[in-house]
Amino acid sequence: MSNNTHILIMAGGVGSRFWPKSRNQFPKQFIDILGLGKSLLQLTYERFLKICPNEQIFILTNADYAGLVKEQLPSIMEQNILLEPSRNNTAPCIAYASYKIAKTNPQANIVVAPSDHLILKETEFLNKVNLALDYSAHNDALLTLGINPTRPDTGYGYIKYEKEQGARNNEQGVDKVTAFMEKPSLDKAKSYIKSGDYVWNAGIFIWSAKAIITAFEKYAPEIATLFEQGNRAYNTPEEANFILANYPNSPNISIDYAILEKADNVYTIPADIGWSDLGTWASLHSVAEKDENNNAISCAHLNIANTEECLIQLPAGKAAVIKGLSNYIVVDDGKVLLIYPKSDEQEIKQVAASMVLNFGQDYL
Repeated sequence: MSNNTHILIMAGGVGSRFWPKSRNQFPKQFIDILGLGKSLLQLTYERFLKICPNEQIFILTNADYAGLVKEQLPSIMEQNILLEPSRNNTAPCIAYASYKIAKTNPQANIVVAPSDHLILKETEFLNKVNLALDYSAHNDALLTLGINPTRPDTGYGYIKYEKEQGARNNEQGVDKVTAFMEKPSLDKAKSYIKSGDYVWNAGIFIWSAKAIITAFEKYAPEIATLFEQGNRAYNTPEEANFILANYPNSPNISIDYAILEKADNVYTIPADIGWSDLGTWASLHSVAEKDENNNAISCAHLNIANTEECLIQLPAGKAAVIKGLSNYIVVDDGKVLLIYPKSDEQEIKQVAASMVLNFGQDYL
């Protein structure tokens, strides 16, 4: 493992599509949503301990979740928990961490990853990350892991790439990115799959601190100027005050829009790592263990009959009797009970907002 490798785990989201289990005060990344006895954040953290030591792993989260991070990751150093005073999307949080890390180690290599994704093929994932780290350490390149698509999914962004025949980087499995594509229609998604020139955008990035800071200076100077001003404060007692005063002034923009869609040194490493962003209840159902009727059940006391293709999650100690359901989400978090057709799950975010509007913030 290289002393230059650093990990940035982004853990500030609210996971609204997993309502009611994921709530503002206890969002998706802190939940044992897979029933493994560990939260998604804990699983992600443990995975990256195989890449570098814990003192080189940083958690970036909203200030509201500082206590949850400390509780779930007691071995993380407090100065490695970076707190956002506002939610300004991924570009500012990556800039903050990059400038902070670069001040300590200008030769740093940085892996940026979400805290709440599922990776089933961990060995292959670690191999791809190490390949990317080796490449970014020797090249001015912004890399992303591209997920080999298994279906024409309309819920993911896509990355178009081209193989450079005979080029050394292609021999290593590193391909040139030519375009980032928004979530497509079904017909477009089918054409992407048929062409073989597209991968899913998983939001997992690898680059050197120097490369990403140079990119901010070139393509997002407003962000670069703001966070460069903090160089005198990073890794000192003044850092928290600087971030509290200045972070909310950064633009609300994703790293894709701010940098990656503009830069000409973006590469992808296509990967088959058993990935899911676990973005919806249906995506959880697709990867969870199921019974003979394709039900994914997390409940110890359940009497079930004539029920198929359902996802059922109930609190410990809760008993239920269910009969005659097909393709439903049944989730009880103790305060809210959701029984909803799986085919209509895209409505859940709006339903949660309606509950708050009608009955108050306790339901968000």
